Amino acid sequence: MRRSEAREHIFKMVFGLEFNEKEEMPEQVRLYFEQLEQMEEKDKEYIQKKAWAIADHKDEIDTLINEHASGWKTTRMNKVDLTLLRLAVYEMKWDDDVPVSVAINEAVELAKRFGGEESPSFVNGVLAKLAV
Repeated sequence: MRRSEAREHIFKMVFGLEFNEKEEMPEQVRLYFEQLEQMEEKDKEYIQKKAWAIADHKDEIDTLINEHASGWKTTRMNKVDLTLLRLAVYEMKWDDDVPVSVAINEAVELAKRFGGEESPSFVNGVLAKLAV
C-alpha cells in the first residue's frame, strides 16, 4: 500500500475519534477494517499504530495548532481541517520517516478531497507557520 493511501485511512480513523469515545475505538477500528476488501495485516497495523499515536499526542498537537493558527482555535475549526492538521503536525513533529514538505503536501491534497473550498489554503497556511 502506498503511503498516501495509508494516510487517507489514518485520516479517516483519526476523524472518527471526534465522534466516538476512546473506549469505543477498538470496535470502530475493527468495523472500519472489516468494510475494506483486502488489506494486508502489516498495512492495518501501520494505520492503526499511527492513528493511536496521533490520539496519544492530541493535546500536544492541539497546543501547537492553537499557537500557529492565527485567529483560530481548535475548538472552532471544522473537523476535517482539524483532523488533517493533527495528522500533518504529528508527522512533522514525531514521525522521522516523513519529511516536513511531504506532510504538508499530503495534508493539502487530502484537504482538496475532503475539505471545503477554503480548506487547502487554511491547512497549508497553518502548517507553513509550524514548519518554520
